Amino acid sequence: MKIWTQWDDLKIPHGFEHLKTDGQLPKQDDLKEIQFYVPKYMGGREPLEVIPQMKSLQVVQSPNAGYDDVLQFLPKGVTLCNAAGVHDASTAELALGLAIASRRGFAKFGQSQHAGLWEHTREKSLADSVVGVVGHGNIGRLIATQLSHFETEVVSFSRRGRDGSISILEFDNYLPKLDVIILIIPLTPDTRNFMNAQRISSMKEGATLVNVARGPVVDTAALVKELNKGRITAGLDVTDPEPLPKGHDLWSAKNVIITPHVGGDSSAFEPRGKRLVEEQLLRLAQGEPLINIVATGAN
Repeated sequence: MKIWTQWDDLKIPHGFEHLKTDGQLPKQDDLKEIQFYVPKYMGGREPLEVIPQMKSLQVVQSPNAGYDDVLQFLPKGVTLCNAAGVHDASTAELALGLAIASRRGFAKFGQSQHAGLWEHTREKSLADSVVGVVGHGNIGRLIATQLSHFETEVVSFSRRGRDGSISILEFDNYLPKLDVIILIIPLTPDTRNFMNAQRISSMKEGATLVNVARGPVVDTAALVKELNKGRITAGLDVTDPEPLPKGHDLWSAKNVIITPHVGGDSSAFEPRGKRLVEEQLLRLAQGEPLINIVATGAN
């Protein structure tokens, strides 16, 4: 089996061939030979746009947990696997970091620091907060577990309302009581603009919105409007649009901390990403089923 990944030091089974890699994109002449493909992590659309040219392709192993961006390029009959588990620790710690930073006023204190001003104010604590974690997959469950160490009350929401979570259909009943909302749901037609203008305006006074899911699950214009009222705070690792263009109103909104989609992109990614790919290749070599299968192309 011929494979392509961004890494040239993978442990691959006997009889498998790793095509030459520059860490960015496969060579044009190699596209027709690739059978197992791992698009470059955080490479944008370019590594995905070449997928339809891979006429021998059998498996796409996405390096991301989310895979909505890959589906439009997935050829008929090709198996798509995601990277569930790879980004859990890194994304969860950023979600908590953004929640703490937003509650404790880091956005305002950062501005004061750059201005050389010592301005002491009392801000809200994460402790004693009621936190709604919207999404109950691997990362959502880890976030909920970690929040338990911060003396919070955690309410988890999922589509089916299982495994200790509440049905997302009940979210609006809890919304006015939530001090913090952490979004970690996949982007689907049902979750697009999940936090719409009505829900954002219904957030509790002084509440915090953290988005480590996908930008379009939040109505950006509505969020900017509510932030500029000074009524809520936010910590965003994803935005809509993304990348957020220079001069966009979100950059200058009040009480918001923005990180450039780095939730899973930390030093924790490389070893975990490599281990997943090596395990998948070993499974193929041994005739075992792949893990993390999320779709089969129907195009």
